[in-house]
Amino acid sequence: MIILRRIYTVYVFLIFCISFLVLFPFLVFCIMIPGLKKYGRKINQVWAKIYFVIVLLSIRIHGKHHIKPGQPYVYVANHFSYLDIAVMGFLPGDVVFVGKSSIRKIPLFGYYFKNLHIAVNRTSIKSRGDALSRAKEALNQGSSIVIFPEAGITTTQAPNLSRFKDGAFSLAIDKQIPVIPVTLSYNHLILPDDGRLLLNFKKGKMVIHPPIPTTGLSAKETHNLKASCFKIIQDQLWQDNEALATEEQKLNTI
Repeated sequence: MIILRRIYTVYVFLIFCISFLVLFPFLVFCIMIPGLKKYGRKINQVWAKIYFVIVLLSIRIHGKHHIKPGQPYVYVANHFSYLDIAVMGFLPGDVVFVGKSSIRKIPLFGYYFKNLHIAVNRTSIKSRGDALSRAKEALNQGSSIVIFPEAGITTTQAPNLSRFKDGAFSLAIDKQIPVIPVTLSYNHLILPDDGRLLLNFKKGKMVIHPPIPTTGLSAKETHNLKASCFKIIQDQLWQDNEALATEEQKLNTI
């Protein structure tokens, strides 16, 4: 089994590199021409859908009907795996990611990310301020924002969440933009953050929860909004992972 996992992981990585290199000139074109960046992000979404088909990795998406076309949102999701960013590419509309600044060091991919999305150094006050300004501007232009409020892959006990930071929720309240919690149920099982970077043969699942309105909320409600999103995502994680464990246990007894 370990040999098959290694072969599959190499295959997935090669397809990622090859497909990205094929699309990179088109991404550069969208970056260089004023007004085309949103089309570069659209390429990213199309790429995600095609990529997961080619690598035979099925992602079940629930709750897509909660997303209203033309309405910007602040999406918040759990972050347990390097697979999370790619899976969030299934979200419709123009979506801007807020990610850690170290992504910029990855050859070519870093260039793409820093120009089409928002890279932030969370240890720098200036960088956090710049990222917040860019996020607000993206929302003003009708784009949605994706933020992983755990501020990276920080938990050591997935599917248990780490503490959420305030940023995403403060931003949503400040701009009076609805927040949509998103649960990535099994990515930590498909590609665990255990240092080995080996993929498992499992299906993925993304649950898009109903939007939480922020109209009329003030900064004082940031904690309550954060707590609500935390509970929604955590409850879904526990429910899905418990159900999966029960299902696998039944299969093992057959």
